[in-house]
Amino acid sequence: MATTTAAITITSTDLLSDSLSLSTTSTLTKAGGAVGLDQTSGLGRKTTTSTSAYVLFDGTDYTVDKAHKLYLKNTSTTDSEFFLLTVNAEDIGRIYAGDWALIPWSAHDNDCDIKITPSVSTTMTLEYMLIFEA
Repeated sequence: MATTTAAITITSTDLLSDSLSLSTTSTLTKAGGAVGLDQTSGLGRKTTTSTSAYVLFDGTDYTVDKAHKLYLKNTSTTDSEFFLLTVNAEDIGRIYAGDWALIPWSAHDNDCDIKITPSVSTTMTLEYMLIFEA
């Protein structure tokens, strides 16, 4: 059984009236159980040179309603550059320069593709990986 642990720490001294300090970890497991996720797309990079939408993951390639986890990171250092993340034709959000995300994805139907759209036509790179169950 594979064991993959995700951790996040969020701190701030000036966001709230008191200091903020949150820290949590999670072992990534298959849906409805304690068995670890044991499949991965591998860590990849998508370099773009246009503002066209790109399909990162096709929903038909993955088992529906499972505990897939998607990691994304915008490697740009230009503050205004972002990748728009879209799932099933719904805009999920923008991943700006230096931002990253770890989100669940159920691949619930054939229209559940994960797409990215760069904000500029100059070279941008997105780092990505899907940790999933078959």
